[in-house]
Amino acid sequence: MASAYRWVIVAAGGLMGCVAAGTMFSLAIFLEPVASETGWSRAGISTAMTLNFLVMGLGGFLWGSLTDRFGARIVVLIGSVLLGLALVLASRAESLLAFQLAYGTLVGLAASAFFAPMIAAVMTWFDEQRGLAVSLVSTGMGMAPMTVSPLARTLISATDWRTAMLMIGVGAWAILLPTALLIRRPPALSAGDEAEAVEARRQPLSRLLLTPQFLVLGFTFFACCAAHSGPIFHMVSYAMLCGIAPMAAVSIYSVEGLAGLGGRVLFGVLADRIGVKPVLVTGLLIQAAVISAYLAADDLTSFYTLAVIFGGTYGGVMPLYAVLAREYFGPHVVGTVFGAATMLSSVGMAFGPLAGGWAFDAFASYQWLFIGSALVGLGAVAIALAFPPLPGKDAEPAGAVA
Repeated sequence: MASAYRWVIVAAGGLMGCVAAGTMFSLAIFLEPVASETGWSRAGISTAMTLNFLVMGLGGFLWGSLTDRFGARIVVLIGSVLLGLALVLASRAESLLAFQLAYGTLVGLAASAFFAPMIAAVMTWFDEQRGLAVSLVSTGMGMAPMTVSPLARTLISATDWRTAMLMIGVGAWAILLPTALLIRRPPALSAGDEAEAVEARRQPLSRLLLTPQFLVLGFTFFACCAAHSGPIFHMVSYAMLCGIAPMAAVSIYSVEGLAGLGGRVLFGVLADRIGVKPVLVTGLLIQAAVISAYLAADDLTSFYTLAVIFGGTYGGVMPLYAVLAREYFGPHVVGTVFGAATMLSSVGMAFGPLAGGWAFDAFASYQWLFIGSALVGLGAVAIALAFPPLPGKDAEPAGAVA
């Protein structure tokens, strides 16, 4: 595993993740121009984003399983074709339903072909520095709002939303298709490893997904995402209610995103040095504490301070679930396992913003959102403490065939 080519795989994964996530989240930039030109409701257009999260969850499981069987290259090639096609079709949509199907369903399905498959592919190349490698791939994905979104805004201003979306779709093809061809399997396995891989992939899903290791992994991931997604989504509105000017409130969200990039690298390095489980549990505890601390924020300085800690923490813990999946289950079924865990996390991500909206509608305040999210965050800590011991070097991975 000393091959320098493994870092090419890391770079390719980060680039493809950035493009895929960036195209999906750029819907926020297209929202107003699409609504103004078509007359479609903002709620109807925004439904495409909800569909993205739901389809991504199912797609991550599907693509992860296919990666275990056929390798990551064919999966990301298919995802690359679908992503460009989805944007081209959405740019030509003449009805809201057609737009929702193209941008919501197809973009979500295509984007999910990069996250779990590329994380799984990267981990097969690394025995050491695994935490750093996975965190760097995730960092590329975290750069999406700072790359594709500004490009989308520039193109819309220069042309119109349909032309801008079409150009981004063609650009996605131009970047993703050649990059996908760089993806390779690691050096050839021994005959014994090949036999082990075949046996691992023949296991019934129930044997993998009903193990204590997966249940703790999946529900920790779910609770973690449910805890931070509501505060992230409603942060700008909450800051404005606290008296922060609109543009300054938006900048808090940007600070969180920037801090998340550094947090990914920091947590990855710490996980390699002191172990992934203690770093994850500590990060989850900090996340719960800082969510509750937002209740006391009353000026821009305090919001910025908390945004640095919050963004760095939730950004830092996210790649660690993939590392745990690899350490518990081994390299041969990690795509399936991590894809299934990602499906649960997507449900958590979809739940948080909705719960925050309910809380505000009921109480005309975000207080209960932050209280509830902090409690869910503590729940994530409690679940994470139940992680079984990691297998030793000579121990069989979870679910291994006897």
